[in-house]
Amino acid sequence: MFSITNPFNQTFLSEYQYFTDNQAISYCEISKKTFTTWSVATLANRLKFIKNLIYTLSKHKDDLAKQCTLEMGKPIKQAVAEVEKCISLCEYYMDNAPDFLSRKTIKTDGAESFVTYEPLGVILGVMPWNFPYWQVFRFAIPSIIAGNTVVVKHASNVAGCAIRIEELFTEAGFPDGVYKNLLISGKQVNTIIDLPYVKGVSLTGSEKAGAAVAAKAGENIKKSLLELGGSNAFIVLKDADIEKAVATAVTARMQNTGQSCIAGKRFLVHKSVYDTFVDRFKTEVQDLKLGNPMDEDVYIGPLARIDLAKEVEEQVVKSVEMGAKIIIGGKRDNAFYTPTIMTNITTEMPVFKEEVFGPVAPIIPFDTFEEAVALSNNSEFGLGVTVFTEDIEGIKQKLHLFEEGAVFINALVKSDLALPFGGVKKSGYGRELAENGIKEFVNVKTVYIK
Repeated sequence: MFSITNPFNQTFLSEYQYFTDNQAISYCEISKKTFTTWSVATLANRLKFIKNLIYTLSKHKDDLAKQCTLEMGKPIKQAVAEVEKCISLCEYYMDNAPDFLSRKTIKTDGAESFVTYEPLGVILGVMPWNFPYWQVFRFAIPSIIAGNTVVVKHASNVAGCAIRIEELFTEAGFPDGVYKNLLISGKQVNTIIDLPYVKGVSLTGSEKAGAAVAAKAGENIKKSLLELGGSNAFIVLKDADIEKAVATAVTARMQNTGQSCIAGKRFLVHKSVYDTFVDRFKTEVQDLKLGNPMDEDVYIGPLARIDLAKEVEEQVVKSVEMGAKIIIGGKRDNAFYTPTIMTNITTEMPVFKEEVFGPVAPIIPFDTFEEAVALSNNSEFGLGVTVFTEDIEGIKQKLHLFEEGAVFINALVKSDLALPFGGVKKSGYGRELAENGIKEFVNVKTVYIK
């Protein structure tokens, strides 16, 4: 039995009982049975259900957003935007899946050669709380359209959101078993991966959870995809448009109260524009409204749980003990942590070397581009990097220097529907979204005819 507490005011929201292993397996058995018919349905037929899902998402958009805000504290406007992005994802794959999954003819010395893309079976998703709808949809929708069925173990502190997602699929008329919510603990995940008909697993979450799931998948010789942490550098070169860089930096660090793997987490600023950047960044951050996330004017809500706020607090305190200076912020009240700007940073401090999952922005000056690249790459993570500069052509010649899954020039790192999303190093492996995402859990079958 576990309960969920509203992170804004610490009031009780709901209580749930985890499934037993037998209950969880029985749900997976339903998905296994459904796969036999769903996998051979025409793509056009599958997309009809996706169209229905778009309608149900739109119909319940405000209620879904409210559930998210109650359970993990996301400011309500951002919660609505998250649901809207799920709708856009469905629309994107409705438009593009027929091309992505079409038979590809290959010229060889044979009479005919082609490649087909066939579903694998039941796919397990292990999903996080910070984007409780978006993370699930970007895994589930392409997998389902490709002909797989999915079972999802969601984060316990957003169990209400998890239940609502399954209800959306039911209301949209999907056959029972295409999408099943597994109300299980992390310890029960291995039991599901061990099931012979579960053919793959996608995890978005912590490095520790990713390593455990990948090890179990490897033991079973099953496909896995990991989207783990990030500590993205946000680089501001001396020729950058400072006004645009500052505005983008505020969003990159502070959206979702800093709880995003792709957030800008280390701000590297050329020394010639460092003071200007810090002053303007401070002014912008101070103007952000903190408070009740149900208030549409609020941009900074609480962190999702008190223990998460305490972890951020500890990282900041330890960094201060090592010599860092707090320009603004640095205060915790239950699950709230005030937007914080820090200077006098060294590479050994927690706010530089660890992923800080909260509204904390360390700012570090640099002298040369080479130094900026070295600082950016000085991380166990490799999800993405932002570079602000007017010399776009020059940076395009140096993209290979960045040890990242993505480079965004004059823009914050984001998950774009039409672009592959994923990282390198300890940020994980595999790609979601775009054509890559719909082909992660398919059998790429070669056919050769002499």
